[in-house]
Amino acid sequence: MLLKIDTTERAEIKVELENPKSGKVQKLVQKQKLGSQVLLPMIVKILKKNELNLKDLTAVEVNPGPGSFTGTRVGVSVANALGFALDIPVNGKKGKIVMPIYEKSKFD
Repeated sequence: MLLKIDTTERAEIKVELENPKSGKVQKLVQKQKLGSQVLLPMIVKILKKNELNLKDLTAVEVNPGPGSFTGTRVGVSVANALGFALDIPVNGKKGKIVMPIYEKSKFD
């Protein structure tokens, strides 16, 4: 199963679970009230809803940005941690970390 994470938008967090064999996609979207604190509970929720465990994940895809500083950093960090802990590829690369791309500030 492929887990997709997008925390780059300031207004919402998106988590998807895709079965590459069947093409079936489950999607959760949550408006950001508490910031990126909801990401891990959303991942647990979508896995439980599909009667899966973390060990059932075969890959993680994360939107590296550009996006908000905190949201992008949290999403990329969680994706990299899952990739490392489960020994699965993140954005198609196994054993490599994904680097976040931040929005340019008005001072750049």
